[in-house]
Amino acid sequence: MFSDGVLALDRAGALDPEATITASFVFGSAELYAWLHRNERVRMLRTEHTNDPARIARQPRMTSINSALQVDLFGQANASRLNARIYSGFGGQTDFLVGALHSPGGQAFIALRSWHPRADVSSIVPLLEEPTTSFQPSAVVTENGVARVWGLDQGEQARAIVEHAAHPGVRDELREEGRELGLL
Repeated sequence: MFSDGVLALDRAGALDPEATITASFVFGSAELYAWLHRNERVRMLRTEHTNDPARIARQPRMTSINSALQVDLFGQANASRLNARIYSGFGGQTDFLVGALHSPGGQAFIALRSWHPRADVSSIVPLLEEPTTSFQPSAVVTENGVARVWGLDQGEQARAIVEHAAHPGVRDELREEGRELGLL
């Protein structure tokens, strides 16, 4: 999927004008749809083609950036449910995470805010209570930093997430919970 961000990248000259942009669906403004209309640089294909992990892995240095609602100290991400109700489909998150990690030089990032302002809760939690959408990213990224987790043992992952991704106001609580889980 892509949205108005692709249009902004194109206008800024950040996209290769010779490269085809491929997606399975688009969601955005009327301006984006006007730009898409008969644009020969854009190819719309079925999801089973665009989200094929083997195809994704063939892209050298593939970088996957996905969001989540929560990430726990094990590096597991929940991108689909809140309070046992579906909030959003996880789309191709797992496909792109797996594909990027199998790409030569590839990386997979989970990016989210460390604190959810409307719910007034931490987005970094000790252990997910909702189904896991994906796990084992290269790193968890928040406004507080980058917690590299790929290749680390569970304790090292938990420490990195607390120290580099969690909101400073909940780090002590997360450390205590991490100790109770046997991680720290």
